Amino acid sequence: MTTPADSPGGGTTSGGERLKLVAVTACPTGIAHTYMAAEKLQQAAARLGVDMKVETQGSIGAENVLDDNDVREADGVIIAADKEVDRERFAGKRVLSTGVADGIHRPEELIERVRNAPVQTGATAGAAGSGGGGGGGGKERSLAYKALMNGVSYMIPFVVVGGLLIAISLALGGHATAEGYVIPEGTFWAHVNAIGGIGFQLMIPILSGYIAYAIGDRPALVPGMIGGFIANTGALYDSKAGAGFIGAIVTGFLAGYLVLWIKKVKVPKVVQPIMPIIVIPIVATTALGLFFIYVIGKPISWVFENLTGWLSGMTGTSAILLGAILGLMIAFDMGGPVNKTAFLFGTGLIASGNYAVMGMCAAAIPVMPLGQGLATLLRRKLYSDQERETGMAALFMGMFGISEGAIPFAAARPAVVIPANMLGGAVAGAIAGVGGVADHVPHGGPVVAALGAISGWAWFLVAIAAGTVVTALTTNALIALRARRGAVAAVAPVAVTVGAGAGTGAPEPVLAGVAAGTGTAAAVAMATTTAPAVPAPAPVPAPEVLSGYLTARTVRTELASGSKEAAIREMAEMLTATGDVRDVDELVRVALAREAQGTTGLGESIAIPHAKTDAVSRPTVGFARSGAGIEWGSLDGTKARLVFMIAVPEAAAGDEHLRILALLSRKLMDEDFRERLGSAPDAPAVLEVLREIR
Repeated sequence: MTTPADSPGGGTTSGGERLKLVAVTACPTGIAHTYMAAEKLQQAAARLGVDMKVETQGSIGAENVLDDNDVREADGVIIAADKEVDRERFAGKRVLSTGVADGIHRPEELIERVRNAPVQTGATAGAAGSGGGGGGGGKERSLAYKALMNGVSYMIPFVVVGGLLIAISLALGGHATAEGYVIPEGTFWAHVNAIGGIGFQLMIPILSGYIAYAIGDRPALVPGMIGGFIANTGALYDSKAGAGFIGAIVTGFLAGYLVLWIKKVKVPKVVQPIMPIIVIPIVATTALGLFFIYVIGKPISWVFENLTGWLSGMTGTSAILLGAILGLMIAFDMGGPVNKTAFLFGTGLIASGNYAVMGMCAAAIPVMPLGQGLATLLRRKLYSDQERETGMAALFMGMFGISEGAIPFAAARPAVVIPANMLGGAVAGAIAGVGGVADHVPHGGPVVAALGAISGWAWFLVAIAAGTVVTALTTNALIALRARRGAVAAVAPVAVTVGAGAGTGAPEPVLAGVAAGTGTAAAVAMATTTAPAVPAPAPVPAPEVLSGYLTARTVRTELASGSKEAAIREMAEMLTATGDVRDVDELVRVALAREAQGTTGLGESIAIPHAKTDAVSRPTVGFARSGAGIEWGSLDGTKARLVFMIAVPEAAAGDEHLRILALLSRKLMDEDFRERLGSAPDAPAVLEVLREIR
């Protein structure tokens, strides 16, 4: 069989046979772009006379999976993905790896380029790291964020399991002594504590290793984990504190990009099979380990030794200033070198009879996990299900002074969480300093007061409570600010429609001067009381559109809004006609929070905002058009003219939510379908076109 490189062009090989290609598409969320890229590639292949089978790796699982025969008969492989895709099964084939956006916007070009793509040697390469197109700073930033999230997701179970086991063992088997909380050796609870400690020892290397894995794939896993271990322990570069989770993030990225660089080195063919399993891991691990020990580690150790000396010179200064500084340090890296420097400083002064410094540290220690846990309770819709669960575990860990419970939040949103933690820690430390709090054991958290090791326990608890509240409120304020960044501050009074005339598509306008993304229920109430009642449309005959989730009540032929935020609110208010929306404001807030994570503008003048929230009682879908177009931040820069809004309840948002997105994404790649949808004269005509979605 010939390879694509032998092909003279068109859709045939040099032997005159029809060219056969396979492809894999995947995006980080595994929803719309995955299926859009697949549809575009198949359409382009049909136009070029090429046989193509596309495997989609979406959130509902892999579909149209490539079997051994598909791969064996293929003349080339296209991977259009922004996440890791196993490439070992394509060994011996020409493989072109690029981003999912290229699959959507440049499918013909990819089919042509795969003819000259490099042959896969059997080792996987980073999916995003070896892409063939569209690089640039934006793609690098996307890869970095994806890698960081990959590390955090693998680290979270270790944080939760390790932290909870330590907390439980301390609560049930420990007691306060001058050396801290002590669990008698050889007891059942000592063993439980040891198991939890192993979880904490592993979580930092896991974070580093899986950051590296997301960048450089399997060959980067070992150097990433070993590098993270070296960074965290500090024993090899004479540091008592180590570099903590921040050092692990550094080693993870260094390992990943080092492996990518080594992969580019040309080696003899006889060496290629052992490169990913022997040569690359050994070279990268050795280089990274020695680099950290001799280049990065020594300066870290020197800095924190001198920092301890500087703190020692401050013991006679204002208790408020010293408490604030210690609180800032404790909260900065949660068990890392800055945290440990402050903690060891406080611990060292206990022996000399100075318990006040440890009291300041002890008040700040639980603030980070308690604050982040409280934040997830105060504004649940800003957080994912996994983050909420982690928040509950963080609250429990905070009660026992385990500051590492906040690390998953800090690693996921460092620019938001670390400043909020530091502000709360400074507040707690300063209040403890003012109140003259004294801690007689080297530990922190409310449990220390409960066991009688704190003098001035009332001030101690006030300090913890104040720091926790400050951290929670600051975190949520910064997340909400980031979500609104770039949004229009307010929308001028516009005609907002409340329902469309049945069968006419002509909405009846009412005045609603609502701030973008923050409209009130009062505005909705005013609209419903001043607008004439609109009779319910006649039942839509079968077949239903999207299982009946989209009906004549949820179709609008022209949006009155000119901004994304106002359009989302207008569509959310339109969905109230179904009777399935309990809280319009909550629905809007969740939809905008989803937009803050990444635009739902899919290109081709399409946007599909969506929300999973208990503000709705059953799945409902709306459709509206905008003749002028709305700036949605789409991949191809087009304004959104065809807008679908999907709202599903939390309890039933799994596969059904993804199924709706997949169906819409596939059908909307049909140019003729889009044209007919955009030109349909009224709501019934629009609904007739939409019935084609299967």
